[in-house]
Amino acid sequence: MGTLICLVFAALVALGIWQLERRSWKLALIAQVEQRLHAPPVAAPGPEAWSTIGDGDVYTRLVASGRYRPGADTFVQASTTLGPGYWVLTPLDTGKFTLMVNRGFVPPEQRGKVAAPQGQVAVEGLLRATEPGGGFLRSNDPAQDRWYSRDISAIAAKRGLENVAPYFIDATEPRSGWPRGGLTVVRFRNNHLGYAFTWFGLAAGLLIMVGVARRWGREVQEAPPHDA
Repeated sequence: MGTLICLVFAALVALGIWQLERRSWKLALIAQVEQRLHAPPVAAPGPEAWSTIGDGDVYTRLVASGRYRPGADTFVQASTTLGPGYWVLTPLDTGKFTLMVNRGFVPPEQRGKVAAPQGQVAVEGLLRATEPGGGFLRSNDPAQDRWYSRDISAIAAKRGLENVAPYFIDATEPRSGWPRGGLTVVRFRNNHLGYAFTWFGLAAGLLIMVGVARRWGREVQEAPPHDA
């Protein structure tokens, strides 16, 4: 029994330490993202850099210029502070490659009524990773043109696009009309300190219970026998 208690205690302490390590990692991640959000924008990475793009590049501020492809909007189901609706993804032909731009959010009644600007445009936004598969507990259905996540490769295949960047840009320019940009939510849950206290608390509680049990056992053994 003593060995089992020691193993449980060690496991609880180890879980608490692991949560503290996770907290340190999360704080470092948040600091890195904050640095990217406040850094000057850089040119959208081209084909020569696509293989090197990873999690460490997400939320980097980017700029790109080109022409939107008319009639190629993709509407992806979204839930925002403005309510339910759709993200509007439009391919931007940069002259060297195609870049999917999330031009912003539209409510359901605006779907199909937000044609992309014509002519040469400049776009500033945040680099976002593709979202394969789907979302909202549903899978994307390219055949029916129903999208629940911003799956760049699947959308590109559906639209017949080639040489498409494996990431997309969230437009950050706020505007009063539709689509409404600047709605990217950058938030990281960081409950690791609370989890650590929980595990350490359980470990402390286990020690208290063991101490109480042993004290009770000694008192029982030392108690004088009762006369019949």
